[in-house]
Amino acid sequence: MPGSGRPPPRERGLVPEPPRRAEGGGRGEEERGAGGKWGSCPSPAPPSAGAMGAAGGARVAPSLLLSLLLGASAPLWLRAEKLGDGCGHMVIYQDSGTLASKNYPGTYPNYTLCEKKIQVPPGKRLILKIGDLDIESQKCESSYLTIQSSSTFHGPYCGNVKPVLREIILDSNEATIHFESGSHVSGRGFLLSYASSDHPDLITCLERGNHYTNNEYSRYCPAGCRDIAGDISGNIGEGYRDTSLLCKSAIHAGVIADELGGQISVTQQKGASRYEGVVANGVPSLEGSLSDKRFIFTSNGCNKSLSLEEGFLSKSQVTASSYWEETNEFGQLFQWSPDKVWLQVSGLAWASNHSSSREWLEIDLGEKKRITGIKTTGSGSTMLNFNFYVKTFKINYKNNNSKWRTYKGILSNEEKVFQGNSNSGDIVRNNFIPPIVARYVRIIPQTWNQRIALKLELMGCRIMQANSSFTHSMWQKPSQSTETSLGKEDRTVTEPIPSEETNLDEKPKDFLMDYRVLRNQVGGNKSSSPSPDISQLNLPSAIIMRKRHHKN
Repeated sequence: MPGSGRPPPRERGLVPEPPRRAEGGGRGEEERGAGGKWGSCPSPAPPSAGAMGAAGGARVAPSLLLSLLLGASAPLWLRAEKLGDGCGHMVIYQDSGTLASKNYPGTYPNYTLCEKKIQVPPGKRLILKIGDLDIESQKCESSYLTIQSSSTFHGPYCGNVKPVLREIILDSNEATIHFESGSHVSGRGFLLSYASSDHPDLITCLERGNHYTNNEYSRYCPAGCRDIAGDISGNIGEGYRDTSLLCKSAIHAGVIADELGGQISVTQQKGASRYEGVVANGVPSLEGSLSDKRFIFTSNGCNKSLSLEEGFLSKSQVTASSYWEETNEFGQLFQWSPDKVWLQVSGLAWASNHSSSREWLEIDLGEKKRITGIKTTGSGSTMLNFNFYVKTFKINYKNNNSKWRTYKGILSNEEKVFQGNSNSGDIVRNNFIPPIVARYVRIIPQTWNQRIALKLELMGCRIMQANSSFTHSMWQKPSQSTETSLGKEDRTVTEPIPSEETNLDEKPKDFLMDYRVLRNQVGGNKSSSPSPDISQLNLPSAIIMRKRHHKN
């Protein structure tokens, strides 16, 4: 191409001449599709060079003329800001991942270029599935998607092909994804997922429960489905509406982590009349209406409430760095004390006396347990005069005679900051993947609205109740040390977290519930549904067994 400084796509090897498409599994590779036809389109032709001269005697500045020439006739690789400016959502893990064009599912930009090399571990074959393809170019002249391995070229693909159920199995462990666009009006671009040959049941982020008719099935979700557009309705307890995205629902349920992906086992059941809308693991679910069917994820059973034992509040001790007391205009004293932190207890929540990141709430579970998640809320919808809640928090944990350890991200050594509540009334769930195995847990608020206030519920099970499902490979990697023995010292503990012996400019108070008195006061059948309202009890005899004050 004269004056371009770089050969056109065909000469650069991006579109080989002639394209060696895999026909019928040539060279050990396979292409599978359902519905629609994707033909081999001619390779993109380089734009013809244009020229512009002065009109009507007007003179054009050389720099302006150059930019106009480049904008009109320069090849795409000169007009694109950089090689990856057309790449959008992208989550890459060692065994799977998800890629999309920029702005997906909105319209991808004009004159954009995205080129990304993906790979799985050596010795494995690469499986790719294109979940969506909407590229405005019926002949692949200026906009197209190609997939090239070391031996075979696939594409170029373009147009709006429905349904897009396309699977490509390469004979190598790596490939280059290349997407470019010219001038266009509309088009979502592309969305694809990939995994290693260890996961032949790979699905894309766009598959929904109603795409399957079997009552039971298992599929592999790639990493990166959390932020893909698409609604879900329901919750882990009652299940999800069958129109919900499968992989996004699995992340919401805490079955898999978005950073890793993973295997899901699904049971399809008769639908419900209504589906709850809650936020969990950073994924919002919407309230849903009646449906014929719903799906439920097979559970390992380790998601019971650790704050209840046979229908009663557990014997867990709850302590805090401080708590808030207030007296209203009628002289009534209200204590936002740690014992009020349980979700099952109506009324006030725990609120700290000071609002700083040095505040903490500690729970002693009495013995080492497997903790798989936490539910949180704020001051509550019944407390109309208050709008207190914790926006973000960290988790510390330990066992007897060990130092506090901070829960960290799955793929990094950084302390994980959990997303909490966005209002004072809704309940938000966060799952621990991998789970925490510990006796003591501390919640350390990082950001809050007006004042630190919290109600919570820990989920998990006793160690003996955990089954083999906890031996998932992603929890056995050296970097995933959360579930390892806590007998070893952890040198990454954050020192600013105060221990019980730390002398702060506060008045920490410890509370120990006398549950024999509590149960006698509450009374009733163990199976009765109403939760005991501690705020209605004789608090002096039921709650405060000991106090410890630190001098200022």
